[in-house]
Amino acid sequence: MLNDQIKQALAVLKDGGVILYPTDTVWGLGCDATNEQAVEKINAIKGRSNDKSFIILLDTDAKLQSYVTEIPDVAYDLIEYAESPLTIIFSGAKNLAKNVINVDGSVGVRVVKHDFCEQLIQRFRKPITSTSANLSGQPTPKFFDDISDEIKDAVDYIVDWEQDLSVDKKPSTIMKLAPGGQFSFIRR
Repeated sequence: MLNDQIKQALAVLKDGGVILYPTDTVWGLGCDATNEQAVEKINAIKGRSNDKSFIILLDTDAKLQSYVTEIPDVAYDLIEYAESPLTIIFSGAKNLAKNVINVDGSVGVRVVKHDFCEQLIQRFRKPITSTSANLSGQPTPKFFDDISDEIKDAVDYIVDWEQDLSVDKKPSTIMKLAPGGQFSFIRR
């Protein structure tokens, strides 16, 4: 069943669509992080301004160099040893849709440790966006059943995996990491 869900989500991503999917944190809205029109669709679905950047998900830290110009060595240790989901904001984003990147040129990246996401991203061979599955300004839904019908009706595909999961997941910790290795926490 997981394989079927991945195939269907993959087809939607390749076609520039938006998926509603489970992640290592909360349920997210995802699309091809290199496709500007797909990213615009997510902003429209959420009713969110186009100047907000996105978190992108990767399946392995080996792909960081494809999307970030300077990666401090400590980033690899942080990713490897993080006990909970960690998003790192890196300077110098590259090879991504311009509306994924922050105005200062940075991008938030999370290397996922989640079966569905890892397999999907590995097969897609590109990063996908991740933003909570709620309308802008509304609370982040903790469970699939908390996601509004408005969001569910607007996406191109809803992944039928972990919908019944009742584990209380939280958004990731967000850390800003400068090229020299200095860091600060944005969200804990």
